[in-house]
Amino acid sequence: MSTIVAPAHHRGFWVVASAFLLNMAFSAVPTPLYAIYAAQDGLTNVQITLVYAVYAAGVILSLFFGGHVSDWVGRKVVFVPALLVNVLAAAVFILWPSFTGLMVARVISGISIGLTTATATAYLSELHLGATADSSSRRAQVIATAANLGGIGVGPLVAGVLAQFAPYPLQLSYIVVGAAIAVLAILVALSPETAVQPEPAPPYRPQRVAVPREARSTFFGATAAGISAFAVYGLFNSLVPSFLANTMHETSHFVAGLVAFAAFAAGAIAQITFSRWRTRMMLIRSVGIVVLGLALFTGGMWLPNVALFITGGIITGAGAGLLFRSALVTAGSAAAPEARAEVLAGFFLGAYIGLSVPVIGLGIATQYWPATNAVLGFVALVVIAIIASVRGLTRTETM
Repeated sequence: MSTIVAPAHHRGFWVVASAFLLNMAFSAVPTPLYAIYAAQDGLTNVQITLVYAVYAAGVILSLFFGGHVSDWVGRKVVFVPALLVNVLAAAVFILWPSFTGLMVARVISGISIGLTTATATAYLSELHLGATADSSSRRAQVIATAANLGGIGVGPLVAGVLAQFAPYPLQLSYIVVGAAIAVLAILVALSPETAVQPEPAPPYRPQRVAVPREARSTFFGATAAGISAFAVYGLFNSLVPSFLANTMHETSHFVAGLVAFAAFAAGAIAQITFSRWRTRMMLIRSVGIVVLGLALFTGGMWLPNVALFITGGIITGAGAGLLFRSALVTAGSAAAPEARAEVLAGFFLGAYIGLSVPVIGLGIATQYWPATNAVLGFVALVVIAIIASVRGLTRTETM
Protein backbone atom coordinates (compact mmCIF):
# COMPACT_ATOMS: atom_id res chain seq x y z
CA MET A 1 0.00 0.00 0.00
CA SER A 2 1.31 3.46 -0.90
CA THR A 3 2.26 5.81 1.95
CA ILE A 4 0.37 9.11 1.93
CA VAL A 5 2.89 11.94 2.07
CA ALA A 6 0.63 14.87 1.11
CA PRO A 7 -2.94 14.68 2.51
CA ALA A 8 -4.14 17.66 0.43
CA HIS A 9 -3.07 15.90 -2.77
CA HIS A 10 -4.69 12.67 -1.54
CA ARG A 11 -8.02 14.44 -0.94
CA GLY A 12 -7.66 16.28 -4.22
CA PHE A 13 -7.10 13.00 -6.05
CA TRP A 14 -10.48 11.63 -4.95
CA VAL A 15 -12.23 14.97 -5.52
CA VAL A 16 -10.92 15.12 -9.10
CA ALA A 17 -11.74 11.43 -9.67
CA SER A 18 -15.32 12.03 -8.47
CA ALA A 19 -15.68 15.15 -10.62
CA PHE A 20 -14.27 13.30 -13.64
CA LEU A 21 -16.73 10.43 -13.15
CA LEU A 22 -19.77 12.67 -12.68
CA ASN A 23 -18.89 14.91 -15.62
CA MET A 24 -18.60 11.87 -17.88
CA ALA A 25 -21.85 10.56 -16.36
CA PHE A 26 -23.63 13.78 -17.28
CA SER A 27 -22.64 13.32 -20.93
CA ALA A 28 -24.76 10.14 -21.03
CA VAL A 29 -27.72 11.21 -18.87
CA PRO A 30 -29.97 11.78 -21.95
CA THR A 31 -29.56 8.17 -23.14
CA PRO A 32 -32.61 6.60 -21.41
CA LEU A 33 -34.59 9.83 -21.88
CA TYR A 34 -34.53 9.80 -25.68
CA ALA A 35 -37.66 7.64 -25.78
CA ILE A 36 -39.49 10.29 -23.72
CA TYR A 37 -38.30 13.08 -26.00
CA ALA A 38 -39.37 11.00 -29.01
CA ALA A 39 -42.86 10.44 -27.58
CA GLN A 40 -43.21 14.09 -26.57
CA ASP A 41 -41.88 15.75 -29.73
CA GLY A 42 -42.13 12.95 -32.31
CA LEU A 43 -38.36 12.68 -32.77
CA THR A 44 -37.25 10.14 -35.37
CA ASN A 45 -34.22 7.86 -35.06
CA VAL A 46 -32.36 10.17 -37.42
CA GLN A 47 -33.04 13.17 -35.18
CA ILE A 48 -31.98 11.22 -32.10
CA THR A 49 -28.71 10.23 -33.76
CA LEU A 50 -28.13 13.85 -34.81
CA VAL A 51 -28.63 14.97 -31.20
CA TYR A 52 -26.11 12.34 -30.21
CA ALA A 53 -23.67 13.17 -33.00
CA VAL A 54 -23.41 16.91 -32.32
CA TYR A 55 -22.04 15.96 -28.90
CA ALA A 56 -19.07 14.32 -30.63
CA ALA A 57 -18.61 17.49 -32.69
CA GLY A 58 -18.43 19.53 -29.48
CA VAL A 59 -15.88 17.11 -28.03
CA ILE A 60 -13.67 17.26 -31.13
CA LEU A 61 -13.76 21.07 -31.29
CA SER A 62 -12.82 21.52 -27.64
CA LEU A 63 -10.15 18.82 -27.80
CA PHE A 64 -8.32 20.69 -30.51
CA PHE A 65 -8.87 24.21 -29.28
CA GLY A 66 -8.56 23.68 -25.53
CA GLY A 67 -7.83 20.08 -24.56
CA HIS A 68 -4.07 20.71 -24.28
CA VAL A 69 -4.13 24.19 -22.72
CA SER A 70 -3.95 22.97 -19.11
CA ASP A 71 -0.27 22.14 -19.71
CA TRP A 72 0.34 25.90 -19.97
CA VAL A 73 -2.24 27.55 -17.68
CA GLY A 74 -2.83 24.91 -15.01
CA ARG A 75 -5.18 21.99 -14.48
CA LYS A 76 -7.73 23.81 -12.31
CA VAL A 77 -7.96 26.76 -14.69
CA VAL A 78 -9.30 24.38 -17.34
CA PHE A 79 -11.06 21.68 -15.31
CA VAL A 80 -13.20 23.94 -13.10
CA PRO A 81 -14.67 25.88 -16.08
CA ALA A 82 -15.16 22.57 -17.91
CA LEU A 83 -17.32 21.34 -15.02
CA LEU A 84 -19.30 24.58 -14.98
CA VAL A 85 -19.90 24.30 -18.73
CA ASN A 86 -21.82 21.07 -18.07
CA VAL A 87 -23.81 22.87 -15.37
CA LEU A 88 -24.77 25.33 -18.13
CA ALA A 89 -25.71 22.39 -20.36
CA ALA A 90 -27.96 21.09 -17.55
CA ALA A 91 -29.79 24.42 -17.48
CA VAL A 92 -30.32 24.29 -21.25
CA PHE A 93 -31.65 20.72 -21.05
CA ILE A 94 -34.13 21.78 -18.35
CA LEU A 95 -35.30 25.06 -19.87
CA TRP A 96 -35.31 24.13 -23.56
CA PRO A 97 -36.61 20.53 -23.92
CA SER A 98 -37.11 20.60 -27.70
CA PHE A 99 -35.10 19.19 -30.60
CA THR A 100 -33.23 22.48 -31.05
CA GLY A 101 -32.61 22.77 -27.33
CA LEU A 102 -31.28 19.22 -27.21
CA MET A 103 -28.88 19.98 -30.05
CA VAL A 104 -27.56 23.10 -28.30
CA ALA A 105 -27.25 21.38 -24.91
CA ARG A 106 -25.40 18.40 -26.39
CA VAL A 107 -22.85 20.64 -28.16
CA ILE A 108 -22.24 22.48 -24.87
CA SER A 109 -21.85 19.16 -23.04
CA GLY A 110 -19.41 17.94 -25.70
CA ILE A 111 -17.28 21.05 -25.19
CA SER A 112 -17.14 20.26 -21.47
CA ILE A 113 -16.06 16.66 -22.06
CA GLY A 114 -13.40 17.62 -24.60
CA LEU A 115 -11.85 19.94 -22.01
CA THR A 116 -12.19 17.32 -19.28
CA THR A 117 -10.73 14.06 -20.58
CA ALA A 118 -7.06 14.92 -21.11
CA THR A 119 -6.99 17.51 -18.32
CA ALA A 120 -8.52 15.28 -15.64
CA THR A 121 -6.41 12.28 -16.65
CA ALA A 122 -3.19 14.30 -16.35
CA TYR A 123 -4.42 15.93 -13.11
CA LEU A 124 -5.09 12.53 -11.51
CA SER A 125 -1.63 11.27 -12.41
CA GLU A 126 0.04 14.35 -10.94
CA LEU A 127 -2.08 14.33 -7.76
CA HIS A 128 -1.24 10.66 -7.26
CA LEU A 129 2.49 11.35 -7.56
CA GLY A 130 2.16 14.24 -5.12
CA ALA A 131 0.09 12.27 -2.62
CA THR A 132 2.16 9.09 -2.28
CA ALA A 133 5.69 7.82 -2.35
CA ASP A 134 4.69 5.44 -5.16
CA SER A 135 6.18 6.55 -8.47
CA SER A 136 4.02 4.14 -10.49
CA SER A 137 1.16 5.73 -12.42
CA ARG A 138 -0.91 2.51 -12.61
CA ARG A 139 -3.30 3.50 -9.80
CA ALA A 140 -4.04 6.83 -11.47
CA GLN A 141 -4.53 5.09 -14.84
CA VAL A 142 -6.95 2.56 -13.32
CA ILE A 143 -8.99 5.29 -11.61
CA ALA A 144 -9.01 7.43 -14.77
CA THR A 145 -10.27 4.46 -16.77
CA ALA A 146 -12.99 3.73 -14.23
CA ALA A 147 -14.06 7.37 -14.15
CA ASN A 148 -14.12 7.69 -17.94
CA LEU A 149 -15.96 4.59 -19.17
CA GLY A 150 -17.61 3.87 -15.82
CA GLY A 151 -18.95 7.40 -15.65
CA ILE A 152 -20.53 7.12 -19.07
CA GLY A 153 -22.31 4.02 -17.72
CA VAL A 154 -23.39 5.62 -14.44
CA GLY A 155 -25.18 8.50 -16.18
CA PRO A 156 -27.81 6.39 -17.98
CA LEU A 157 -28.36 4.26 -14.88
CA VAL A 158 -29.06 7.27 -12.65
CA ALA A 159 -31.26 8.90 -15.30
CA GLY A 160 -33.14 5.65 -15.94
CA VAL A 161 -33.88 5.11 -12.26
CA LEU A 162 -35.06 8.68 -11.73
CA ALA A 163 -37.13 8.72 -14.93
CA GLN A 164 -38.81 5.45 -13.99
CA PHE A 165 -39.47 5.99 -10.29
CA ALA A 166 -39.41 9.75 -9.65
CA PRO A 167 -41.36 12.75 -11.01
CA TYR A 168 -40.26 15.22 -13.68
CA PRO A 169 -38.30 12.73 -15.82
CA LEU A 170 -36.96 15.39 -18.23
CA GLN A 171 -35.73 17.68 -15.46
CA LEU A 172 -34.77 15.78 -12.30
CA SER A 173 -31.74 13.91 -13.63
CA TYR A 174 -30.16 17.12 -14.92
CA ILE A 175 -30.89 18.90 -11.63
CA VAL A 176 -29.37 16.12 -9.50
CA VAL A 177 -26.24 15.49 -11.55
CA GLY A 178 -25.77 19.17 -12.45
CA ALA A 179 -25.97 20.23 -8.78
CA ALA A 180 -23.46 17.54 -7.78
CA ILE A 181 -21.06 18.73 -10.49
CA ALA A 182 -21.40 22.34 -9.27
CA VAL A 183 -20.44 21.28 -5.72
CA LEU A 184 -17.49 19.27 -7.01
CA ALA A 185 -16.33 22.23 -9.11
CA ILE A 186 -15.95 24.21 -5.87
CA LEU A 187 -14.02 21.35 -4.25
CA VAL A 188 -11.74 21.04 -7.29
CA ALA A 189 -11.05 24.78 -7.08
CA LEU A 190 -9.90 24.23 -3.48
CA SER A 191 -7.61 21.33 -4.44
CA PRO A 192 -3.86 21.70 -5.06
CA GLU A 193 -2.64 22.80 -8.47
CA THR A 194 -0.14 20.39 -9.99
CA ALA A 195 0.85 21.69 -13.42
CA VAL A 196 4.18 23.49 -13.68
CA GLN A 197 3.42 26.46 -15.89
CA PRO A 198 6.18 27.35 -18.37
CA GLU A 199 7.83 30.74 -18.13
CA PRO A 200 7.24 32.52 -20.35
CA ALA A 201 3.92 31.00 -21.37
CA PRO A 202 4.00 29.81 -24.98
CA PRO A 203 1.74 31.54 -27.52
CA TYR A 204 -1.62 29.88 -27.96
CA ARG A 205 -2.06 27.40 -30.78
CA PRO A 206 -4.64 24.69 -31.43
CA GLN A 207 -3.58 21.10 -30.85
CA ARG A 208 -1.58 19.83 -33.80
CA VAL A 209 -2.39 16.49 -35.39
CA ALA A 210 0.74 15.03 -36.93
CA VAL A 211 1.68 11.43 -37.59
CA PRO A 212 5.33 10.68 -38.44
CA ARG A 213 5.75 8.77 -41.69
CA GLU A 214 7.27 5.72 -40.00
CA ALA A 215 4.26 5.43 -37.65
CA ARG A 216 1.48 5.85 -40.18
CA SER A 217 0.78 2.18 -40.92
CA THR A 218 0.45 1.31 -37.26
CA PHE A 219 -1.45 4.52 -36.54
CA PHE A 220 -4.09 3.95 -39.20
CA GLY A 221 -4.60 0.34 -38.11
CA ALA A 222 -4.94 1.34 -34.46
CA THR A 223 -7.26 4.22 -35.35
CA ALA A 224 -9.49 1.89 -37.40
CA ALA A 225 -9.74 -0.38 -34.36
CA GLY A 226 -10.53 2.61 -32.14
CA ILE A 227 -13.21 3.83 -34.56
CA SER A 228 -14.82 0.37 -34.51
CA ALA A 229 -14.82 0.24 -30.70
CA PHE A 230 -16.38 3.71 -30.44
CA ALA A 231 -18.97 2.83 -33.09
CA VAL A 232 -20.12 0.01 -30.81
CA TYR A 233 -20.32 2.33 -27.81
CA GLY A 234 -22.13 4.92 -29.89
CA LEU A 235 -24.86 2.38 -30.57
CA PHE A 236 -25.42 1.80 -26.85
CA ASN A 237 -25.43 5.48 -26.04
CA SER A 238 -27.92 6.56 -28.73
CA LEU A 239 -30.34 4.15 -30.40
CA VAL A 240 -30.53 1.22 -27.96
CA PRO A 241 -33.34 2.82 -25.87
CA SER A 242 -35.33 3.36 -29.07
CA PHE A 243 -34.80 -0.27 -30.11
CA LEU A 244 -35.92 -1.46 -26.68
CA ALA A 245 -39.12 0.59 -26.84
CA ASN A 246 -40.09 0.15 -30.50
CA THR A 247 -38.72 -3.27 -31.47
CA MET A 248 -38.72 -5.17 -28.20
CA HIS A 249 -41.70 -3.36 -26.59
CA GLU A 250 -39.70 -2.78 -23.40
CA THR A 251 -40.69 0.73 -22.32
CA SER A 252 -38.99 0.81 -18.90
CA HIS A 253 -36.62 3.78 -18.66
CA PHE A 254 -34.76 1.89 -15.96
CA VAL A 255 -34.06 -1.01 -18.33
CA ALA A 256 -32.90 1.44 -21.03
CA GLY A 257 -30.45 2.99 -18.61
CA LEU A 258 -29.39 -0.41 -17.31
CA VAL A 259 -28.41 -1.67 -20.78
CA ALA A 260 -26.16 1.34 -21.42
CA PHE A 261 -24.72 1.14 -17.91
CA ALA A 262 -23.95 -2.56 -18.29
CA ALA A 263 -22.08 -2.08 -21.57
CA PHE A 264 -19.89 0.78 -20.36
CA ALA A 265 -19.32 -0.66 -16.89
CA ALA A 266 -18.26 -3.96 -18.46
CA GLY A 267 -15.76 -2.07 -20.64
CA ALA A 268 -14.27 -0.29 -17.63
CA ILE A 269 -14.09 -3.48 -15.54
CA ALA A 270 -12.52 -5.44 -18.39
CA GLN A 271 -9.86 -2.76 -18.93
CA ILE A 272 -8.97 -2.74 -15.23
CA THR A 273 -9.10 -6.51 -14.75
CA PHE A 274 -6.96 -7.37 -17.76
CA SER A 275 -4.69 -4.33 -17.72
CA ARG A 276 -1.61 -6.55 -17.31
CA TRP A 277 -2.26 -8.44 -20.57
CA ARG A 278 0.20 -7.75 -23.35
CA THR A 279 -1.25 -5.45 -26.00
CA ARG A 280 -1.15 -8.13 -28.71
CA MET A 281 -3.03 -10.61 -26.51
CA MET A 282 -5.61 -7.96 -25.63
CA LEU A 283 -6.17 -7.08 -29.29
CA ILE A 284 -6.63 -10.69 -30.37
CA ARG A 285 -8.91 -11.69 -27.51
CA SER A 286 -11.05 -8.57 -27.83
CA VAL A 287 -12.16 -9.66 -31.31
CA GLY A 288 -13.75 -12.90 -30.15
CA ILE A 289 -15.39 -11.19 -27.17
CA VAL A 290 -16.91 -8.42 -29.29
CA VAL A 291 -18.12 -10.84 -31.99
CA LEU A 292 -19.77 -13.09 -29.40
CA GLY A 293 -21.38 -10.14 -27.65
CA LEU A 294 -22.72 -8.60 -30.86
CA ALA A 295 -24.12 -11.97 -31.95
CA LEU A 296 -26.04 -12.33 -28.67
CA PHE A 297 -27.10 -8.68 -28.76
CA THR A 298 -28.44 -8.99 -32.31
CA GLY A 299 -30.10 -12.30 -31.51
CA GLY A 300 -31.82 -10.67 -28.55
CA MET A 301 -33.32 -8.08 -30.91
CA TRP A 302 -34.50 -10.65 -33.45
CA LEU A 303 -36.15 -13.08 -30.99
CA PRO A 304 -36.91 -10.66 -29.15
CA ASN A 305 -35.41 -11.47 -25.73
CA VAL A 306 -34.44 -8.67 -23.36
CA ALA A 307 -32.22 -10.91 -21.16
CA LEU A 308 -30.23 -12.06 -24.18
CA PHE A 309 -30.07 -8.46 -25.42
CA ILE A 310 -28.59 -7.26 -22.10
CA THR A 311 -26.18 -10.19 -21.87
CA GLY A 312 -24.93 -9.44 -25.36
CA GLY A 313 -24.52 -5.79 -24.39
CA ILE A 314 -22.38 -6.68 -21.38
CA ILE A 315 -20.08 -8.98 -23.38
CA THR A 316 -19.86 -6.48 -26.25
CA GLY A 317 -19.00 -3.65 -23.86
CA ALA A 318 -16.22 -5.69 -22.27
CA GLY A 319 -14.73 -6.59 -25.64
CA ALA A 320 -14.99 -3.03 -26.97
CA GLY A 321 -13.24 -1.75 -23.83
CA LEU A 322 -10.32 -4.11 -24.38
CA LEU A 323 -10.20 -3.28 -28.08
CA PHE A 324 -10.13 0.45 -27.44
CA ARG A 325 -7.48 0.26 -24.72
CA SER A 326 -5.16 -1.91 -26.82
CA ALA A 327 -5.68 0.31 -29.88
CA LEU A 328 -4.89 3.42 -27.82
CA VAL A 329 -1.70 1.88 -26.42
CA THR A 330 -0.65 0.78 -29.91
CA ALA A 331 -1.23 4.24 -31.38
CA GLY A 332 0.66 5.91 -28.54
CA SER A 333 3.64 3.57 -28.85
CA ALA A 334 3.89 4.06 -32.61
CA ALA A 335 5.70 7.37 -32.35
CA ALA A 336 8.65 8.88 -30.56
CA PRO A 337 7.84 10.42 -27.14
CA GLU A 338 8.11 13.98 -28.44
CA ALA A 339 5.43 13.25 -31.10
CA ARG A 340 3.14 11.08 -28.95
CA ALA A 341 0.66 13.81 -27.99
CA GLU A 342 0.16 14.75 -31.63
CA VAL A 343 -0.32 11.11 -32.65
CA LEU A 344 -2.88 10.55 -29.89
CA ALA A 345 -4.73 13.72 -30.93
CA GLY A 346 -5.18 12.18 -34.36
CA PHE A 347 -6.26 8.88 -32.81
CA PHE A 348 -8.98 10.54 -30.72
CA LEU A 349 -10.17 12.54 -33.72
CA GLY A 350 -10.78 9.28 -35.57
CA ALA A 351 -12.36 7.66 -32.51
CA TYR A 352 -14.88 10.44 -32.01
CA ILE A 353 -15.77 10.38 -35.69
CA GLY A 354 -16.45 6.68 -35.13
CA LEU A 355 -18.65 7.61 -32.20
CA SER A 356 -20.99 9.60 -34.43
CA VAL A 357 -20.85 8.88 -38.17
CA PRO A 358 -21.66 5.11 -38.11
CA VAL A 359 -24.55 5.66 -35.72
CA ILE A 360 -25.96 8.40 -37.95
CA GLY A 361 -25.84 5.91 -40.83
CA LEU A 362 -27.68 3.37 -38.70
CA GLY A 363 -30.31 5.93 -37.77
CA ILE A 364 -30.89 6.74 -41.44
CA ALA A 365 -31.04 3.02 -42.30
CA THR A 366 -33.83 2.46 -39.77
CA GLN A 367 -35.99 4.89 -41.78
CA TYR A 368 -35.93 2.51 -44.75
CA TRP A 369 -35.56 -0.98 -43.24
CA PRO A 370 -36.77 -2.67 -40.07
CA ALA A 371 -34.52 -1.95 -37.10
CA THR A 372 -33.56 -5.63 -36.84
CA ASN A 373 -32.26 -5.67 -40.42
CA ALA A 374 -30.49 -2.33 -40.03
CA VAL A 375 -28.73 -3.46 -36.84
CA LEU A 376 -27.72 -6.74 -38.49
CA GLY A 377 -26.07 -4.80 -41.33
CA PHE A 378 -24.42 -2.40 -38.87
CA VAL A 379 -23.05 -5.28 -36.79
CA ALA A 380 -21.72 -7.07 -39.89
CA LEU A 381 -19.82 -3.96 -41.01
CA VAL A 382 -18.41 -3.35 -37.52
CA VAL A 383 -17.23 -6.95 -37.19
CA ILE A 384 -15.52 -6.81 -40.59
CA ALA A 385 -13.80 -3.55 -39.62
CA ILE A 386 -12.63 -4.97 -36.27
CA ILE A 387 -11.27 -8.18 -37.78
CA ALA A 388 -9.50 -6.36 -40.61
CA SER A 389 -7.89 -3.72 -38.38
CA VAL A 390 -6.75 -6.17 -35.70
CA ARG A 391 -5.45 -8.62 -38.28
CA GLY A 392 -3.43 -5.88 -39.93
CA LEU A 393 -1.96 -4.73 -36.62
CA THR A 394 -1.04 -8.16 -35.33
CA ARG A 395 0.59 -9.12 -38.64
CA THR A 396 2.89 -6.13 -38.66
CA GLU A 397 3.49 -5.37 -34.99
CA THR A 398 5.37 -7.20 -32.23
CA MET A 399 3.48 -6.17 -29.12
